[in-house]
Amino acid sequence: MTPSSSASAHSSPDPNPDRIFAIANQKGGVGKTTTAINLATALAATGEKVLLIDLDPQGNASTGLGVPRTDRSPGTYEFLLGLASFTDSVRASRIPGLDVMPASVELAGAEIELIDLDRREHRLADALRKDPDAATRWTTILIDCPPSLGLVTLNALVSADAVLVPLQAEFLALEGVGALTKTVERVKKSLNPRLHISGIVLTMMDRRMTLSQQVEADVRQHFGTLVFGTTVPRNVRIAEAPSHGLPVLVYDHACAGAQSYILLASEFIRRRRDAAPAAEARP
Repeated sequence: MTPSSSASAHSSPDPNPDRIFAIANQKGGVGKTTTAINLATALAATGEKVLLIDLDPQGNASTGLGVPRTDRSPGTYEFLLGLASFTDSVRASRIPGLDVMPASVELAGAEIELIDLDRREHRLADALRKDPDAATRWTTILIDCPPSLGLVTLNALVSADAVLVPLQAEFLALEGVGALTKTVERVKKSLNPRLHISGIVLTMMDRRMTLSQQVEADVRQHFGTLVFGTTVPRNVRIAEAPSHGLPVLVYDHACAGAQSYILLASEFIRRRRDAAPAAEARP
């Protein structure tokens, strides 16, 4: 991976504001689902209408938003396979303004079952474009992707305007960003010319550790303004919140982890607002 390749992945082909974001990293355990849940909650708190699509068979985003395992069908599995409509697969969460399309363990089998379907990489994209409810009901759609590259993740990347990359502050995590950057370039060339990486979020930061500081410096030097100024610290309250079926912003609004996601949402909104004129000004 080179700086030029990351810049290429970042460039957007049109000036329309991004609305659909795939939250992805091909490495697991980097705070991807935590970022999806809490960014969605923070955006909903600002008055946005947000949909979180859980595309990870582990269903951790669904758990973190308090969706019981008995209430996850129909969800992403049934929807992707055409067994349920888009609208029927979505339900309200406990958070005002935040809806969720939950995931169940059956989604793990979708990788095989999608192979024989028409437009198998475009199932989610086609529905988001054709369903009038999807086009007007939500101002932001976040897709929590599994930590692997398969047909389910491809559906997310083909449907998304942009990719948001959570990156754990450790050296091995950088390899996941390199792999994801190459994947985004391939998808952009062959399936979704609009796709780009809109930002990298440093997670699990511990500024007491020299390693975290070194990783942050390296990432900012390499990716520049692509990296969000806001970082998410290691915080025990973030880890505790999912077991209560709550985002950390609800579980403990005053903790450092919750405050970091509030700042992240503010920066996210500002970046998206500024993106349209910036894209339009590019030659």
